[in-house]
Amino acid sequence: MRYDKINSSLFIENRQRFSEKLKNSSIAILTSNDVMPTNADDVMGFAQNNDLFYLTGIDQDETILALYPHAFKQENREILFIKEVTEHSKIWDGDFLNKEEAFQISGIKNVKWIHEFEKTLQLFAFEADTFYLGHNEHIKRTTFEMATRQDRMIQWCKEKYPLHQYDRVAKITRELRPIKSDEEVKLIKKATAISIEGFKNLLKAAKPNCKEYQLEAELIYEVIKKGGTRHAFKPIVASGKNACALHYNSNDGICKDGDMVLVDFGVCYGNYNSDTTRCLPVNGKFSPRQREVYQAVLNCLKEGSKLLKPGVLSSDYEKGMASLIEKELIGLGLLTLDEIANQNPDAPAYKKYFMHGTAHHLGLDIHDVGLYSRPFEKGMVLTCEPGIYIREEGIGCRLENDYLLTEDGNINLSEAMPIEMDEIELLMKQ
Repeated sequence: MRYDKINSSLFIENRQRFSEKLKNSSIAILTSNDVMPTNADDVMGFAQNNDLFYLTGIDQDETILALYPHAFKQENREILFIKEVTEHSKIWDGDFLNKEEAFQISGIKNVKWIHEFEKTLQLFAFEADTFYLGHNEHIKRTTFEMATRQDRMIQWCKEKYPLHQYDRVAKITRELRPIKSDEEVKLIKKATAISIEGFKNLLKAAKPNCKEYQLEAELIYEVIKKGGTRHAFKPIVASGKNACALHYNSNDGICKDGDMVLVDFGVCYGNYNSDTTRCLPVNGKFSPRQREVYQAVLNCLKEGSKLLKPGVLSSDYEKGMASLIEKELIGLGLLTLDEIANQNPDAPAYKKYFMHGTAHHLGLDIHDVGLYSRPFEKGMVLTCEPGIYIREEGIGCRLENDYLLTEDGNINLSEAMPIEMDEIELLMKQ
């Protein structure tokens, strides 16, 4: 792996906490993601199933974890199945993990080849009453149009063991994963540190008539140079009016003199992610109007981030952020007090210029798992990302930091990334 070895104690402790949540006489089965094909014999880059990674640290395909905490035999309580290393695979694909290496990474002593899974499971499956199985439950990425390895495992288990009870791995991982351990925070900090250097490189490269993708190149250069796995997500490098499209990411526009560029990007390091957004003037100097809008968003970021603390509900935080944005929109001359007084409560006036949420969990996923009905807690990592988008003026501004919640407040993990306008202008001159 490109990233530094992660101490196996992280995965051992994660499995212990996970296993404590399982019902008596139950088996949890987690599978890796597929390697997805493109055309002919080529494939897309591999991204691990994050629940499996959370419990094992194994970062290769054709991997299965079986947890049976109440098994009579100790060796059956944790079994890791990996693909077998052969002379043929060494020639064509290089080395996969061998059993000893898989143990060193995961801390799981009982490691078998994946072709042994079916026979091994059958030896003790009928002692158990319940199977816990994984599935992607994200509202925007349900996999009804394709069968994943997890989907195939669900189908296989129900055909093989139709009279067992079934439950969801996600119920447990969505409870555990939002609270980050010290080791996980270190990995997020590492991802953020790479992001900071990438943004500084981008500032030096920005100039009138450059292409958006040329600025994107500065980001990925730093990711690869520092051992990151990939972009955390396809970055948004949006100049001028492109910044008013929230999910714009074709990054093929020309950065024109006088435009402001919105850059929303992150780094994946050790499967943990950063997620930050900054804006900069193409020509190195914010115009008076850009300064007004930028300062308004920065005010919201500084004040809104103070609401990220234990005990606060996400809905209350978002209401507070909306109030801050509303005040700034009045100051910018985009809304009036009369418009607000007479607005439809179900379609508030500020939505014309600010239409998205501003805090999400961050970790193994960019929009990490967790219930937003759960109050914020110490150890959670959350983004704060207010924005104002004025389509009629071709100005879109969003600013985003990553925050670790502490006992009575938070720590800005991305504090070292330049954000004040004067500092950005100064760095662009160098």
